[in-house]
Amino acid sequence: MTATSENVQDPQPRAPQKWLLLSLLLTVVGGGGMFYAGYSGLLFKTDSEERKSVGQDEPEPLPEVSFIPLDPIIVSLGPNASSQHLRFRAQLEIQPEYQSDVEYFLPRIIDVLNNYLRALEASDLEAPGALMVLRAQMLRRIEVVVGPGRVNDLLVMEFVLN
Repeated sequence: MTATSENVQDPQPRAPQKWLLLSLLLTVVGGGGMFYAGYSGLLFKTDSEERKSVGQDEPEPLPEVSFIPLDPIIVSLGPNASSQHLRFRAQLEIQPEYQSDVEYFLPRIIDVLNNYLRALEASDLEAPGALMVLRAQMLRRIEVVVGPGRVNDLLVMEFVLN
């Protein structure tokens, strides 16, 4: 038997094609709307735009800190070093309420830093990223002397190899 065109039914009805076109249209319209919302700033506001909308043009106040300068330390380097001396000068960033406590321990802090710097090898000082590592090590030793939470940071003012 041969199939005639009268007996063969359409394998795909027309209704799913309408849903496909409708979903494609909604996708395009929704994508365009999201693009406009993002491009115009309706969707994601930056901090400066939020401050303008709230009326906060003033920057936040800076935290109150105090700085205690440390006496310069000059360290003689070994005979294998390309430089002869290290000149080191720094300041401690502290909370104002701990200033007298930290100043009381300044001689011990200088002693700890002096001993640490003298124990280093010349290669430890001359490495490209040495200052970051040395700074972290010295800050840790200072925290051991004065106690945790009293010193915020060690600011290296001078680190000269000559």
